Amino acid sequence: MIETRAAVLVESGRPAPYAASRPLEIAGLRLDPPGPGELLVRIGAAGLCHSDLSVINGSRPRPLPMALGHEAAGEVIETGPGTEFVPGDHVVLAFVPACGHCERCVAGRPALCGPGAAANGAGTLLGGGRRFIAPDGGRPHHHLGVSAFSEYTVVSSRSAVKIDPDLPFDIAALFGCAVLTGAGAALYSAAVVPGDTVAVFGLGGVGLSAVLAAKAAGAATVYAIDLVPDKLDLAEKLGAHPVEGGADATEALRDLTSGGAEKVIDTTGVVPVLEQAYAATRAGGTTVTVGLPAPGVPLTLPALTLVAEEKTLRGSYLGSCVPRRDVPRFIAMYRNGALPVDALLSGRLPLDDINEGFDTLHTAQAVRQLITFTGD
Repeated sequence: MIETRAAVLVESGRPAPYAASRPLEIAGLRLDPPGPGELLVRIGAAGLCHSDLSVINGSRPRPLPMALGHEAAGEVIETGPGTEFVPGDHVVLAFVPACGHCERCVAGRPALCGPGAAANGAGTLLGGGRRFIAPDGGRPHHHLGVSAFSEYTVVSSRSAVKIDPDLPFDIAALFGCAVLTGAGAALYSAAVVPGDTVAVFGLGGVGLSAVLAAKAAGAATVYAIDLVPDKLDLAEKLGAHPVEGGADATEALRDLTSGGAEKVIDTTGVVPVLEQAYAATRAGGTTVTVGLPAPGVPLTLPALTLVAEEKTLRGSYLGSCVPRRDVPRFIAMYRNGALPVDALLSGRLPLDDINEGFDTLHTAQAVRQLITFTGD
């Protein structure tokens, strides 16, 4: 049994600023050894993402207490029986532990794995267990099978993708969520091809990954929409055309594109923005949404346009990716300069400053901040 320090959410919905309300408590926990098909991983770096923030603010209810964090890379320290990994392997962790055997996994859609979704909803590992132990004997839940805001964590081997050890953890971590979700949305869900006109709403880590991937796919023009000037400036440096977000964004895009973009990606999880994105999609085009609105929030669209304009609206979870195929593929694109995702890094924080980090994310002043645990 190993000891670890972890950021544990004990109550959701505490108000910002989080530096004052302290929704995440840094707790000393113990970890059971990895069971069959599981890995003990020393976390090297973990990203702060809106999917974590949505649990903190209560818009995505999860069982509590929960050790948060879902975007990470680290080193395998110990393995349970029945895995192909060995101690010393470096891994990127994906936030859907795909079983590999259900109907959706067999069909090549592991992001929709039924057992993985059930485990994530219950706050357990894929096998159904919880490995963290609190000082009072309680068992904090796992976040999306990863719980990356911890010095050590236990994960299903089905959550892990082996990578080359020379890739720094702070770069590798980005591939677990931001790059898989954003680049996958552009390359697979939207199927951007050379010559396409593309628009991306929301310029966090996911949105800027989509911008980079659309450029890599040969898009003729990529428009980047956000309310934050610094993010628009960064998108312009990465080769996109910035468009100020807000009520006039759709009309501006329609003017710039002579009726709308062919592929439009919404990363915000804000329903009115998704409605804008759909309205900014030209006839025959595709709108892809990757954001996660609060459960029960309805979407209102002019239904006639689906037929009369042959528009497509589709969701994209985990970028419609196959992590064991696409993490290595996207890392190769990073290495050859096609996906310069290191430009997404806004800063590095120690675990003790995690509440302050979520304040920065909440106020939209960061693209991707990382909690770093080692010097790697």
